[in-house]
Amino acid sequence: MKAYERFLKYVAFPTMSDETSPTCPSTAKQLELGKYLAEELKALGLTEVVLDEHGYLYATLEANCDTDAPTIGLIAHMDTSDEAADSPIKTSIVEYKGGDILLNPEQDIYMKEQDYPYLSKYVGDHLIVTDGTTLLGADDKAGIAAIVTAVENIMNSGKPHGKVRIGFTPDEEIGRGADLFDVAGFGCDYAYTVDGGCLGELEYENFNGASAVAEFTGVSIHPGSAKGKMVNAILVATEFANLLPKDQTPATTEGYEGFFHLTGISGATEHAKATYIIRDHDMAKFQAKKELFQKCGDLINALYGEGTCKVTVTDSYYNMREKIADHMYIIDRAKEAMVQAGITPLVQPIRGGTDGARLSYEGLPCPNLFTGGENFHSRFEFISIESLDKSCQVVENIVLNLVK
Repeated sequence: MKAYERFLKYVAFPTMSDETSPTCPSTAKQLELGKYLAEELKALGLTEVVLDEHGYLYATLEANCDTDAPTIGLIAHMDTSDEAADSPIKTSIVEYKGGDILLNPEQDIYMKEQDYPYLSKYVGDHLIVTDGTTLLGADDKAGIAAIVTAVENIMNSGKPHGKVRIGFTPDEEIGRGADLFDVAGFGCDYAYTVDGGCLGELEYENFNGASAVAEFTGVSIHPGSAKGKMVNAILVATEFANLLPKDQTPATTEGYEGFFHLTGISGATEHAKATYIIRDHDMAKFQAKKELFQKCGDLINALYGEGTCKVTVTDSYYNMREKIADHMYIIDRAKEAMVQAGITPLVQPIRGGTDGARLSYEGLPCPNLFTGGENFHSRFEFISIESLDKSCQVVENIVLNLVK
């Protein structure tokens, strides 16, 4: 089966995760895809196929020869972001010839080249798109499709290969994908997440990340007699937001530049809550951002009284570069596999995080490979079928190159 055919089957499963849920997986619907994948892996002939109660799926491609090659892992995540609807996903395949793409004639939704100028790179490719009302789910069902197809191709080739472990995780999009990952049981020397973007991406640097919450307690009173008495918690929350640097947001930064990102705000006069994520590649700058966030809370309390603002900051993951630096041969092997596939490696920092970042700190060095998707977490998400095929080829090359 072609990778894109698998991908189209996978995206039919809605798998949005939910950061407000205390369970693992955070949504039961992720288990439905997990069950489907478990049966598919068994049918392919993989061994040790286990879907645990938390939604983690593991499987093994046994070595087919005597070899001292390392055992490597291939990892992707099953959940999708909550930043756009996850159903009903209506896909179509566009042979892209340039210009704007009409996604939805009924609602007059276009993917416009002026908004996404890198579309020009895909002239001649076949792009999988949605109808512009939901995300696509290439992040990261494309990674799952690339791994499963690569493993099937390796098995069908009959070429000698070492042992490979597969791990598909829940809840990566809410920062919990590695929480209950069985690193010891996985038993790998190193691994790759297949969770990147455009053709050639190879990433071993990512943000240091934290989640942050600012809660505000106000004073409610009838607005007719509120002068000098009312403290509107919603307005205080907006005042807090304005204390943070306006040039350090996702919309104003790129490359190695970090940011504060307001992800949600809700409340009423008596109580309001604002949620943020804090990101920076540099650990010292990351720590400084967290301290500034707390100082903004302290300033609100100085202005409106102690207890008006309560700040909670929780670290999510750290820059995997610190752990990959002693294992750069992993990066070299990925580069070699890309060159073999006719791809120029595009080594760049991730402006985000992956399961691999957490796993690298748990003793499993785990850089990130491309899938070929673009515009993740968006109604305008798409993936090139040709780039997805190249992702499969790179994974195959990595595995087969270990036995020569």
